[in-house]
Amino acid sequence: MRILAIVLAGGAGKRMGAPTNKQFLLLDNKPIIAHTLQVFEECKPVDGVYLVVNQKDLPIIQEEILETYRFSKVIKLVIGGRLRQDSVKNGLDAIENPCDIVIIHDGARPFISPSFVEKGIYLMEMFDAIIPALPVKDTIKVISKEGFVLKTLERDSLWQVQTPQTFKYDLITKAYREGMAKKLYGYDDATFLESMGKKVKVIEGSPYNIKITTPEDLIMARGILSEIKGSLNQ
Repeated sequence: MRILAIVLAGGAGKRMGAPTNKQFLLLDNKPIIAHTLQVFEECKPVDGVYLVVNQKDLPIIQEEILETYRFSKVIKLVIGGRLRQDSVKNGLDAIENPCDIVIIHDGARPFISPSFVEKGIYLMEMFDAIIPALPVKDTIKVISKEGFVLKTLERDSLWQVQTPQTFKYDLITKAYREGMAKKLYGYDDATFLESMGKKVKVIEGSPYNIKITTPEDLIMARGILSEIKGSLNQ
């Protein structure tokens, strides 16, 4: 069985207010994207990684990430697109030899573990698609453009979706091909499978598995990293 991962590292850092791609900001003196890639490097079932990046970031990715940390599983650097789904499609199209399973993950989510990735892989024996998620804790309201409440959603059925999302390769490539042809906007990768009427299995995610997007997220990430290091030293 051949298992590949597509890691998305093409963010511009606009919401972070940073002069550089948020993926290159440091956590414990190591770039965020390096933390993320290390997880896949250590995940034994994963055979290779396709890293999707901005064209302008190619030199820093090559010199300061790949050469510095010597990630042996990165097969290819892929240029991303305008939207996240364009970047995923580019990553899927870049896979030259078809695989059995493909994992799609946000590079700005460094707090996963090899065992977390493996759980999704092992469950693929029973399902076509696996996504991690957490039940929402807050009340969610739909708001009009004018700023008024339209309705309150039933919280018990609402979940906050994360990555990595794990799919049968043939299905996700078909779903993306058909969805993009229909100009479908995918809020996440599973959206494309859902549009085909396929069932997507949800497993429990991790509260640590945050996506680092804003300065507040970076502060939270440093706290999480400190807690993780503290637990390892006990």
